[in-house]
Amino acid sequence: MGKLQEEFNDYRSKMNEVILAKDNLVLKRFWSLDNQAYSEGALPLKTKEFLGLVASMVLRCDDCIKYHLGKSHEAGASTEEVYEVFAIANLVGGSIVVPHTRRAAEYWEELIKA
Repeated sequence: MGKLQEEFNDYRSKMNEVILAKDNLVLKRFWSLDNQAYSEGALPLKTKEFLGLVASMVLRCDDCIKYHLGKSHEAGASTEEVYEVFAIANLVGGSIVVPHTRRAAEYWEELIKA
């Protein structure tokens, strides 16, 4: 696991524990709904992760981009597929998405080296 991936996963896990330990019912239900939405269904898991990745790129959420790239990698995504997703995100979001595409490409490169 590369440095970027390790830092992201460690921070995400640590802060999720802090948030969920507060026992807020609405937040727990939101986490559960998110988990259910990204499970296998009429759409394959990889397709759902790609949809999440496009939305994250257009909304310019770098943490979300890393999360969906990691899940896409786990689901067996190829570099060619991921770059098609990047292309769609740039078309939908415009040039403001380009810096996020650069960081996404950097993170993807680390994922595929592991």
